[in-house]
Amino acid sequence: MVRLGTGIGWRPEIADAVERMPGIDWVEVVAENVCPGHPPESLLRLRGRGVTVVPHGVSLGLGGAERPDEGRLAALAERATAFGSPLVTEHIAFVRAGGALTASPPLEAGHLLPVPRTRDALAVLCENVRIAQDALPVPLAVENIAALVSWPGEEMTEGQFLYELADRTGVRLLIDVANLHTNHVNRGEDPARALAELPLEAIAYVHVAGGFERDGVWHDSHAHPVPQPVLDVLSDLASRVSPPGVLLERDENFPEPAELERELGAVRGALETGAGRRVRAEAVVRDHAPSRTARAEAAGEGHEPPRQRLALAQTALLSALVAGTPVPEGFDRARLGVQARVLAGKRADVVARIAPELPVILGSGYRAAFLAYAQGHPMTGGYRRDALDFAERTLLTGRPEEPAARRELREWWLERSGPRPRSRRPAVRLARATRRVLLRR
Repeated sequence: MVRLGTGIGWRPEIADAVERMPGIDWVEVVAENVCPGHPPESLLRLRGRGVTVVPHGVSLGLGGAERPDEGRLAALAERATAFGSPLVTEHIAFVRAGGALTASPPLEAGHLLPVPRTRDALAVLCENVRIAQDALPVPLAVENIAALVSWPGEEMTEGQFLYELADRTGVRLLIDVANLHTNHVNRGEDPARALAELPLEAIAYVHVAGGFERDGVWHDSHAHPVPQPVLDVLSDLASRVSPPGVLLERDENFPEPAELERELGAVRGALETGAGRRVRAEAVVRDHAPSRTARAEAAGEGHEPPRQRLALAQTALLSALVAGTPVPEGFDRARLGVQARVLAGKRADVVARIAPELPVILGSGYRAAFLAYAQGHPMTGGYRRDALDFAERTLLTGRPEEPAARRELREWWLERSGPRPRSRRPAVRLARATRRVLLRR
């Protein structure tokens, strides 16, 4: 087992601060955001100093009904090799549905959605994890996610589900204590019970992050300070086992470096508190896991194979969230409404980041226009395709109303929608668009 130590999520916005930060043993980088052929200089400098870099994937969809995409697996493997990483990580989640298994249009969530804790979902997840393990050059660890909604008819708790997954596949676990807290607030699940049921020896490392509560719903924002309840869950975990590594995540609303260092200090303090009352791991009672006999007897239930049953269930849920189809039976309609708004808001935010010209061209009306577009147009081809489709739809509706802005949007769309760029100067056009917006104010 690799002892990682204390780390922080590397992001371009805080790259300089991370390089200067004392006591950082390792960093985690979002795998899809770095190119192995052209890695950021900051990561190269960190690697040169002996700081470990771990790629963290967000788009593989190991909990989906489809088998893992070979191209995505190859890309994750390439990043692990490029950074000399001791392991790679992904999520226990599904991010797309529909397609061949359901004979329906493919849909994308653009976000991590929970897997039902059923025998069908577990069987599919285990097979997908094995496929990923065979394709990767280093060990894989998988992360529990935060969720706003609960699946009806679940057959296992989170701890039982993770125990079975690790037991069947040998995969390591990335335990996010902030997500355990999120699921406590949103789904009434006891973090202490989940920790008691985990195979503690399988933990690769731990995530810690902040969030906020609004109207009784906890949002795992990664944009706020780590709250005390999350630190308490971390202390509880540390009282049961010494985690090989702990990492602070921050994705938005980056504070000053001194504040990040204070948060890291609070994380270390929570670990020390837990270590002070640690009990032997052998004393942890795990008597809730389903027996192998029960698993074998349950594996043949139903008429369709597990992948098809899971595909139908996930497609119905995702379609309700992004395409406005009826809410599947047993789901909380109010919670699904919250989740749908979160997905649409994230789409708007990510499109604004990968296509920053659009908010410049459309000005303050960008977000409202995008949310209106999202209501009737599910994402089917990733965020870059989403940006193009949004721009095209906006133009077809005769917007923006100002002729100069409409010409700029048309030029932006033509530049990127054809087989070849019409111009190699997008940065120049963005600067001109920005100046026009500023002059109008």
